[in-house]
Amino acid sequence: MAAPEERLRELGLSLPAAAKPPVGVHLPFAFVNVRGDRLLFSGSPKTAMDGSIAGPFGTVGAELTTEQAYDAAREIALSVLANIKAEIGDLSRIVGWTRVFGMVSSSPGYTEQHLVVNGFSDLVIEVFGPDVGRHARSAIGVSGLPLGFAMEIEGEVQIRS
Repeated sequence: MAAPEERLRELGLSLPAAAKPPVGVHLPFAFVNVRGDRLLFSGSPKTAMDGSIAGPFGTVGAELTTEQAYDAAREIALSVLANIKAEIGDLSRIVGWTRVFGMVSSSPGYTEQHLVVNGFSDLVIEVFGPDVGRHARSAIGVSGLPLGFAMEIEGEVQIRS
């Protein structure tokens, strides 16, 4: 399988700049936290190409359709990859995706959170292949997320030194 950066090019995808917190927002944590061969990434929204927070905002099942949210989850995967790359330099250092946890701000009765977070999972597997990209995953609906985000996705990967 091609290196992740090469695979992104083959798919016609570009990584945005690493995420920048909104002006005036204090974040007492890191977007990416490396501990030995474990890399944990914080709950991430989508970022614009300049690294600014770009949502999506609203409630899935009301302001966003499942399809719109799926597409946004794919873009969140690109944002996560940009943050990881900024921290470790080369996405080829990822030797395994271990866990992904998706939180979807959902309207009452909405039950397709798993389909939304598939957008993230599908992109990871397209870029890293089924061996490295395979991961455990949960997708849950919540009544609200910080700053009005429609979803946040966090997780963990294993890296080589």
